[in-house]
Amino acid sequence: MGERQISENGSAAESHSGDARKYDILILGASYGSLLATKILLSGHNATLICRETTAALFNSSGSVVRMPIKSREGLVEIHSSDLAGNLIASQPDGIDPGAYDLVVLAMQEPQYSASGVRELVGRIAASQVPVMAITNMPLLPYLKRIPGLDTDNLRTCFLEPGLWDSFDPDLLTLCSPDPQAFRPPEGKPNILQVRLPTNFKAARFVSQAHTQMLLQLEQDIEAARFNPGDGDLIEVPVKLRVHESIFVPLAKWAMLMTGNYRCVQQDQMRPIKDAVHSDIEASRAVYDWVVNLCIGLGGQAADFVPFEKYAKAATSLASPSSAARALADGAQKIERVDKLVALIAAQKGMRLEAIDAAVGMVDEWLTRNQAANQKED
Repeated sequence: MGERQISENGSAAESHSGDARKYDILILGASYGSLLATKILLSGHNATLICRETTAALFNSSGSVVRMPIKSREGLVEIHSSDLAGNLIASQPDGIDPGAYDLVVLAMQEPQYSASGVRELVGRIAASQVPVMAITNMPLLPYLKRIPGLDTDNLRTCFLEPGLWDSFDPDLLTLCSPDPQAFRPPEGKPNILQVRLPTNFKAARFVSQAHTQMLLQLEQDIEAARFNPGDGDLIEVPVKLRVHESIFVPLAKWAMLMTGNYRCVQQDQMRPIKDAVHSDIEASRAVYDWVVNLCIGLGGQAADFVPFEKYAKAATSLASPSSAARALADGAQKIERVDKLVALIAAQKGMRLEAIDAAVGMVDEWLTRNQAANQKED
């Protein structure tokens, strides 16, 4: 099977060297995790999902189900893990040995890693020296250390438990942008995931070429895989893995989050992402361009980022508030603070935007309100 390699200028070339091996991949998180796991299984590799006890029992008894739109086919196509080439196992975090795996994927939101059982597994992952890919909007501290010139000590307040990440080797951790939009249908069981926007996972390369080559092999195998939906056709399934030379490509999500997701948060209620973006398109463009320029100032290139027009078009289909906004409305006392992270990084570069400060202040206000309400209940 061919191996794709990234050249110094970031282009891809094909080479051929022997049979590819099957990878065993440990994935923390059963939402985005089950979407990536489905792609891994379809391409012939194996996945172990870390989740709650009842959810793990459901995955082990019934497998996973991912529903997604596929071009030229009506409705949603259901993909059952039991029909795929790889093996799926679900487990609680206790007793898992990360050293038994080729790759660990962190697919939870940042505050979830402080949960009992999970935090201990995170410590074992760091000690194992197994390469780690984080699928998260919030770049973890070891990844931020890969960005030249950042004072990461100044950014620790953005994390619920920054000490969790101190033992990780930055050379062994990379970042993947969770661009696909997926959710668990409210009427469905926890092993069912529905894809709303079937875009690609965008991962940055590892420091090591050997570890990067593993990602490239997964990218190639996922690209080549085909699925039989039961009618005899072999169809291409969207949501691919794309591996990039630039460490700034996964940060393209920052501009989207600051323009849409965090600006869903209003004083007394939450608004849909499409309204946050399109109620004042020029104000949204100003926020988006400002965040992109911040990332370029850190060392990125304009080509690393999605044009505003493309994002704005995609946002028209996002008719619900962001997950962060919904969590705050439901009383969450902690959420991922990409908003705060962006503001602090910008301050290091002498940059400030009133709309960013307003978004950060609004999230702070909701969190303070939710924490006060919780204390009253206690």
